[in-house]
Amino acid sequence: MAGYYDIDDILAEEELVPSVFQHDANGVGLFDSSDDTDKVIAGSRAELPFWLVRELYLRQLISIRVPPCFDRDSKTREEIGADAAHVDLRSRCAYFYTLGCKIAPLIGDKTIGPFLLVAFRTRYREVLIKAHTLSLSVAPKYLILLTNEEAKLYEAGQSSIVAFKKWRMGGPRFQMAPVLGRKRKPT
Repeated sequence: MAGYYDIDDILAEEELVPSVFQHDANGVGLFDSSDDTDKVIAGSRAELPFWLVRELYLRQLISIRVPPCFDRDSKTREEIGADAAHVDLRSRCAYFYTLGCKIAPLIGDKTIGPFLLVAFRTRYREVLIKAHTLSLSVAPKYLILLTNEEAKLYEAGQSSIVAFKKWRMGGPRFQMAPVLGRKRKPT
């Protein structure tokens, strides 16, 4: 619970994760919309938010199926292996890296970590290059392809280049620290 008040952490845990109920359950028919009863039978599949999946999994009430964007045989892995910089990850999972880091220990799939690392390394370079070179008219088209984590990197890159240009054009070179401007009281 590192980010209890962090809105991005809350939204990341709202991502839906496919799961299978291991036991019959009464009063949870809301999760299975296939019938009007208030029961879910063992073996029923449902997509639940990650925060609920984690708790139910730890109580051994459900089993987790790997989300499609992290599956070993998924189209996402193939596309990232071919050209990670041009894959639309936001449409697959808006919080791709955060959810991947949280779900990997639960699933026990040791390939998710290296997969996330390869994707991030490749896309990081492209995000920063585009943050420094794209014009404001092209940027919105590019931003819709980025996950929320990458969009923050993009904005940080843009703000750094704006600060650099301001400095280079003759902005204030040195600023006196506010602490140095105060006089000491005579003792």
